[in-house]
Amino acid sequence: MKGLYFQQNSPNEEITFVFQERENLPVTEKNYVKLQVKACALSRINAKLLAEMKMEKELFPVGREVAGIVLDVGSKVSFFQPDDEVVGILPLDSEDPGLCEVVRVHEHYLVHKPEKVSWAEAAGAVRDGVQAYTALHYLSPLSAGKAVLIMDGTLGTIAIQLALHRGAKVISTASSLEDKQHLERLRPPIARVVDVSHGNARVAESCLEETGGLGVDIVLDAGVRLYSEDDEPARKSQLLPHKHDILTLLGVGGHWVTTEENLQLDPPDCHCLFLKGATVAFLNDDVWNLSNVQQGKYLCILKDVMEKLSAGVFRPRLEEPIPLHEAKVSMEVVQKNQGRKKQVVQF
Repeated sequence: MKGLYFQQNSPNEEITFVFQERENLPVTEKNYVKLQVKACALSRINAKLLAEMKMEKELFPVGREVAGIVLDVGSKVSFFQPDDEVVGILPLDSEDPGLCEVVRVHEHYLVHKPEKVSWAEAAGAVRDGVQAYTALHYLSPLSAGKAVLIMDGTLGTIAIQLALHRGAKVISTASSLEDKQHLERLRPPIARVVDVSHGNARVAESCLEETGGLGVDIVLDAGVRLYSEDDEPARKSQLLPHKHDILTLLGVGGHWVTTEENLQLDPPDCHCLFLKGATVAFLNDDVWNLSNVQQGKYLCILKDVMEKLSAGVFRPRLEEPIPLHEAKVSMEVVQKNQGRKKQVVQF
């Protein structure tokens, strides 16, 4: 039985992916479920976070968003029984890679998969769904009539669909013609799609124009530029908005939800936020797996994501599923942030 792992000898070194033969799994532990994996979605690995958590191993398992069939359950498992169809996200400290035929998972990381939802859709939407709920439910108060800017809409398709479902007015950005056409086809429709393929100078102006000069209530970014174009490292995409653009387009009492872990705000920036009575929140969707304090809320999110998938509210943008032997090459593409759609490995 083969599984995909990655190794990184030093923090600045590139990650390398390797297939390793695995021994047969032992008898299922008390609260654990043995799962036959049917689909596993590929997501970028945050090696820096793993290093900061002192999770030092020679080989780290790859693949966390899984959907599959329960083969066996431990003596204290109460939520599941053999042959149940389930979906979930493996914790950061999981010893088993999702990119493997059989894995062990604690029952508190899984929920039932609705019959109408395919394996690929379940695995492909679960993490984006958790991210969308964390940003637009727990970190900012999304409600009908609010103006929401979701940067790089193709990466935040589920977040856009959640905001539209709640009755919000959504503005988004697209970095290519294909992405723009995809976003314009969404129903209910987006209020405005801003094309940033030739730079992002008009994002702030477009948002202020769309909101009558009031600014947006919620911003969900996909990263920001902290410096001017001349000072910014070459590896940083120039398509990202500058932090001052975000501060300009944010309305009074607004909420800025950022994925930029190294965000630097100078005193004038903070003063601008103070005058607007605005807040900044950091989006780290792994936080649910780092602490069990709010496990009940986390399971509610997973259940709601599956219900909205089943009802057709969420429609993930997926690549054609690939077999396991192609996962290594695909993970290298995903790790370099080169994929626009979610890639899923189907078993």
